[in-house]
Amino acid sequence: MTTEILPNGIPVTRNGVPAPGVPTLLLVHGFLDDATVWDGFVEALGGAVATVRLDLPGSGARAVTPVAPDDLSLDLFAEDVAAVIDAIEGPFVLVGQSMGTQVVELAAIARPKRVVGIVLLTPVPLGGTRLPDQVVAPFRTLGGALEAQLAARSQLSPNLSREALDHLGRVGMLVTAPVVARYVAMWNNGIDKASSTSDYPGPVLIVRGDSDKFVTEELVTDAIAPRFPGADITTIPGGGHWLHVESPKVVADQILGFLGSTTTDDAASSWRSGFSEMSTSAFAEGFAEDVVLEASVLVRPIVGRALVAPTLATASGIYESLEFTAQTTDVSTTYLQWAAVAFGGLPFSGITILEKNTDGKVVRAAIHHRPLGAVLRFSAELRDRLNGIVPAEHFYGGEPDVV
Repeated sequence: MTTEILPNGIPVTRNGVPAPGVPTLLLVHGFLDDATVWDGFVEALGGAVATVRLDLPGSGARAVTPVAPDDLSLDLFAEDVAAVIDAIEGPFVLVGQSMGTQVVELAAIARPKRVVGIVLLTPVPLGGTRLPDQVVAPFRTLGGALEAQLAARSQLSPNLSREALDHLGRVGMLVTAPVVARYVAMWNNGIDKASSTSDYPGPVLIVRGDSDKFVTEELVTDAIAPRFPGADITTIPGGGHWLHVESPKVVADQILGFLGSTTTDDAASSWRSGFSEMSTSAFAEGFAEDVVLEASVLVRPIVGRALVAPTLATASGIYESLEFTAQTTDVSTTYLQWAAVAFGGLPFSGITILEKNTDGKVVRAAIHHRPLGAVLRFSAELRDRLNGIVPAEHFYGGEPDVV
């Protein structure tokens, strides 16, 4: 874990180093909280993904910085989150809890090309809860009132441990009474004229607990889910409003599963583009300088980007059609299943394995073709088309390798 000040002056806490193509989780806390409420959740991730978190203005370490409550707004908080995104390379999945869900939606809308997914834990509608004054009045008075804060948290998250409850109490007491009142107005009023469908187009995971008396099933069904068509929605049995504190491992597993639908793979994208465009440059973009190509149609590997890229561009021109039918990816390897047709209707099928370095570039590509008769014909055709570019002995029927 490292704490640092970003070039834009925002202090953040970072855990882990982003892996190529794997989104960093940017964690945004909710009402009365700060970045430390994610400690158990980050530990539960077990280093599987990099994280970054910040204190929102008026909370945590930033509570000691003089701030005019009227200057605080959801838009201001979203600008801080967007600034964190701008300061760190790579894709992001934004995870917000309670009031933090309003913030991450706004930030995701502002940075749609960098944010590949959002997770809404015990979410508050972007348009606000719009509760009547007599309901929200007790929340406005929580600033500096430890026992009242503990009682409110216990009511909304009945399964918080004593240790977790005490931690949340200490965190909540850092927020000044005027800022607490302003926070309440922010999450209750929300954003004026929030659209009926969110302007964020990416994948969304919505998580609530069935013991949360604030973010009820009805609130999610009526005010949250309709704004995110196609969102994944899950309810955690026994979970309360502070799910990530009560059940960090359960929440971590949910989010790691969600990451599978958001993980980017630039190497696979370049590979697909290369075959689609029959382009040497598209292939080369995803390769390391010393890339090695192994294939069923080759007698021996072809080494180096300068030879591998034109070989694959030429091969792509032999196919009459090519369809990638399945893909799976982990940090260092991508597996692609495909089916193709060449030579007036001759079917091929196979699996491609792309091994990547820490920069996400392909260092080894292994292509397994079938059936054997098609493999031999394809090899001879590729040898003829690459005459003068790649030595013939790399292919079946070439000399001197085949005897």
